[in-house]
Amino acid sequence: MNIPSTQMQMAKAMKQGLGANYLEQISPQVRAKMQTYPFNLVNFFQGIVLGKTRHQKDILFASPGGLSLKMEVYQPPEVGKYPTVVVIYGGAWQYGNTHANTEFNQYIANHGYTVFAIDYRHAPKYRFPSQLDDVHTALNFIRKHAAEYEADSERMVLLGRSSGAHLAMLAAYQPDAPAIRAVVNYYGPVNLTEGYKTPPNPDPINSRAVLKAFFGGSLEQLPNQYQIASPINYLTHPLPPTLLIYGSRDHLVEARFGRQMYEGLHDSGNTAVFLEIPWAEHAFDAVFNGVSNQLALYYTERFLAWALFKQ
Repeated sequence: MNIPSTQMQMAKAMKQGLGANYLEQISPQVRAKMQTYPFNLVNFFQGIVLGKTRHQKDILFASPGGLSLKMEVYQPPEVGKYPTVVVIYGGAWQYGNTHANTEFNQYIANHGYTVFAIDYRHAPKYRFPSQLDDVHTALNFIRKHAAEYEADSERMVLLGRSSGAHLAMLAAYQPDAPAIRAVVNYYGPVNLTEGYKTPPNPDPINSRAVLKAFFGGSLEQLPNQYQIASPINYLTHPLPPTLLIYGSRDHLVEARFGRQMYEGLHDSGNTAVFLEIPWAEHAFDAVFNGVSNQLALYYTERFLAWALFKQ
């Protein structure tokens, strides 16, 4: 595990994607609150300090077909108006809930953001595009109730993990999508056609079965659906800046897809950063104070600040 060389590569990738002086564009007050080092041994042993936040659960935002969809909100301790981070959990589109990654949500809220952790309907009972529809519904709800939750709806980032990252990109990349400032993708599938054709080896979750459950059929049966649901096919118009973070040892969503997405975004003139953690596996950030997540968090908070707190 070579932390220094990985950290240097990541620092270089951030500057390549956002500009050599991207940190100077962030206000000093915001910069002062961030993690000082990409990896901190004290944090590793004692945990990362999360800080105080206000937290509301079970906020109903939709009832499609009588199914209650709820969100959680994390707010900074002081009353104010804050940039918005919408978090979408992963779970192969089939499981998961808004309580996932609470440490991250709390940490980010303490650093000056209103964080919404949103729910969506699950496959196989509900097939695509139900999940995307639910994300759109949640975003409309957040915009409508922004003042109530001290959220600045003009400054919004979508952040997702795995299948949630897929939905975040898809929602932000639609030609008619309302203004999203940026997208953060933690190990999300981007090319579902290619993912079906060339599943990973080993393939611990049976990727083809997961995709069939999501769409209600195979690639051969539903080629158009696979195409429509692949974020990589939306590189034809200007897109929000995108941060892509993948682990080289990920056998659920291989890092090559993240690299492919980065190259596509870059070649189409869009702002993108690709960070790869050589030893990391899928869901590496489940251990919040672990080495992999410390690196990811260090650059994620800089990317968020650059996107939402630019001077």
